[in-house]
Amino acid sequence: MPAAEGGPGHPGLDALFARPLLETLWRRRTHRVSRGATVPAGSMSYRSPHEPRPLSELEEAVLIALTGCTGLTMPDRPFDDPRDGKPIMAKPNMTMAGRTAGSPDNAQGTHFFLINDSGTYFLRRLPPAPDTPLDAAALLERARLAKVRVLDHRLDVADGLRDFPAYLDSNRFLSNLPGTTLLFPVVDLSHQYINALMYLLTQPDGARPTLVDDRNFHRTAGVRKWVRNGFLNADLKLPLGALGPLRTQIEADLLLQNLMLTAEAMGLGAWIHASVNPQIALGDPKFSRVYGRMLGFTFVTPRWRLPDVWRWHVPLPGYAALRSQPVGLRSPGGEPLIEAACPPAHRTMGEAVDAVIRAKFGAGGVYTDKDVFARIYKGEYGGRYLAEASEYEDRVIACARDICEYILTTHRRFPAHTDAIHVPGIWLQVHHVETEYYEKYFRNGLTPHHRSHTSTWHP
Repeated sequence: MPAAEGGPGHPGLDALFARPLLETLWRRRTHRVSRGATVPAGSMSYRSPHEPRPLSELEEAVLIALTGCTGLTMPDRPFDDPRDGKPIMAKPNMTMAGRTAGSPDNAQGTHFFLINDSGTYFLRRLPPAPDTPLDAAALLERARLAKVRVLDHRLDVADGLRDFPAYLDSNRFLSNLPGTTLLFPVVDLSHQYINALMYLLTQPDGARPTLVDDRNFHRTAGVRKWVRNGFLNADLKLPLGALGPLRTQIEADLLLQNLMLTAEAMGLGAWIHASVNPQIALGDPKFSRVYGRMLGFTFVTPRWRLPDVWRWHVPLPGYAALRSQPVGLRSPGGEPLIEAACPPAHRTMGEAVDAVIRAKFGAGGVYTDKDVFARIYKGEYGGRYLAEASEYEDRVIACARDICEYILTTHRRFPAHTDAIHVPGIWLQVHHVETEYYEKYFRNGLTPHHRSHTSTWHP
């Protein structure tokens, strides 16, 4: 994030831009105790004399900016196989927008919810920030554009339910308290699952694996004809279960670390820890009777069939909800906020695959927007890239479509071996530190930035 220049400055932002990265890394420590909190700890019990102090709008705006887009990426990759000169698929990205953390094929499947005293907000993904410096006014405006309120209260369970399975151990005494702000990541795996399947199938002849279903006696996963015609290598088998989430979930962890370091550099307390149970938080029907709809995600539950007994160890129809999964979220006004690339957003998996292809190569897609590549490359190189770099060939798309349709037909959900929408089960709490607590008990409990935070950010 560039420092504010030529506009109305803010002492907190000025101090943040001047904080050395290595110093922030070296001094990074978890500060769990927020202003106004109580710590029951035997002879070291502590009760704050202060009222909770929520983050300011600007403090939250800085954190919101760290979750969003920050510019454009570079497709700095080879186009040809140096061994034989054959084209290599060189357009795997799901978007060309940059972010503060990387993700496989720049899929950017991570969405964030922001939780504070005023409510619970979905953070909409905005276009890349302009190249002009971001001052306080720009940060505040982008934060307001990003926030979509989905609940008029803090996402939480009732006081009497702050035990397992909602909260873990001591977390329930310090997590999600009044005055704190939480950033809760949720990762859509489904779009990248389809894209990564296609990318996997762009390997050279002899190196394209045969997908088999380890939940169905290791039978071929809808690719028998592709084995017979030699497109896939019958001797190179890859179980669907081994694919897992295809590493798409890693982006959330990297973003949380960036957010924690930024909060540390601002002199705030930051704490990455177990969130409210993900199934409870999203509103899984297995828990909604006790805990309510919570975020209110749409869940699908595959209809039970006899093979589910040995495939998924679901013994009877009454246990079918064991395989329910979240597939989408709408705003209170009905706007789709998250839609997984599977039913009910698409009638069939063939249509879902086609939608991913259109988003990349169709009208208005990632690789048909010449203006974006003119901003990435110098001169005419953007046009050369679009003309010379290879796309998915028809066989790749058709084979991936067969695999995806097999998964849905066989297991009645997509994906089957991982969830369409994955929740890492951790969140970041950011708050004003209870400085007296750390001064009283710890030798190096605070940095100068914690001690000067109030005078710097709240002059």
